[in-house]
Amino acid sequence: MSHGGEDGFGTVSAPETVRIERVLPGPVERVWEYLTDSEKRGKWLAAGEMELRVGGRVELRFFHSGLSHEPVPERYAVMRDGHVHTGRVTRCEPPFVLAYTWAEQTGAPSEVTFELSARGEEVLLVLTHRRLVTRADRVSVASGWDAHLGILEDVLSGRAPRGFWSTHALREAEYERRLPRD
Repeated sequence: MSHGGEDGFGTVSAPETVRIERVLPGPVERVWEYLTDSEKRGKWLAAGEMELRVGGRVELRFFHSGLSHEPVPERYAVMRDGHVHTGRVTRCEPPFVLAYTWAEQTGAPSEVTFELSARGEEVLLVLTHRRLVTRADRVSVASGWDAHLGILEDVLSGRAPRGFWSTHALREAEYERRLPRD
């Protein structure tokens, strides 16, 4: 979903693809660290080791309860004690482009790409998540990324992180309304 205007929402950018843009406090190298360093990534997405080379292993150890102090909703109870995604790096061009497969353990991984570019003191982050086969996948993934990127923005801005699950629920309802039907 591309940045569709002043409201921060967008649309499906290609079949089976969502794209989200965010303008973040820079510089690019700082944002890159929050994508690649386990400890820093753990503050907004998921900790875990990442081999920064094409073919390198990616481990994402999610613990949503640690991102903000909100309880995990019942429908996501399976995530209450954390969960792990694995993948492989498909592009690595520091500090501007990082791509890796997502959830390889499912047998049908999707792929996420982060592209960073300087905009004066700020950084434009373009996140593209491909191979999302169903509309439900696109709604879920867009909502999750939207909530995670909001926390990244808060962390980089020195603010207390917004609630992950409350943001996710609001964004999910909006994406359910906005994203095109199959």
